Amino acid sequence: MATLTPYLSFRDDAREAMTFYQSVLGGALDVIEFAAFPGAMQDPADEHRVMHAYLETPDGMVLMGADTPTGTEYRAPQGVSVTVSADAERARGIWEALGEGGTVTMPYGTPPWGGEFGMVTDRFGVDWMVMGDPQA
Repeated sequence: MATLTPYLSFRDDAREAMTFYQSVLGGALDVIEFAAFPGAMQDPADEHRVMHAYLETPDGMVLMGADTPTGTEYRAPQGVSVTVSADAERARGIWEALGEGGTVTMPYGTPPWGGEFGMVTDRFGVDWMVMGDPQA
């Protein structure tokens, strides 16, 4: 089985962002700092930055992220959205939580294709599209 998993890059707030996503989506979060692999660290200032974070939810969603190390150009997310599809109740809760401190780009409601749908940019600058399926 093949998988495709979003991997988000952050400047210095990967731990905060991934902890927030865990609070929204649930599941187990593993965080590894650059200090765990000194050979991979080019700058001692990166010691406590996140080298890799892995979030897996009980219903099988996976999201990964990391801080961009010193000396590497950071580019804010642009032109990409993370999409979540879930049953209508769970999807609405996810959309509302992601919107706290963020910006609603499309109110959550009934789109022409059915179900429920909304778009939001969260407080970390990540764009999300959330689809609630009444049949799920």
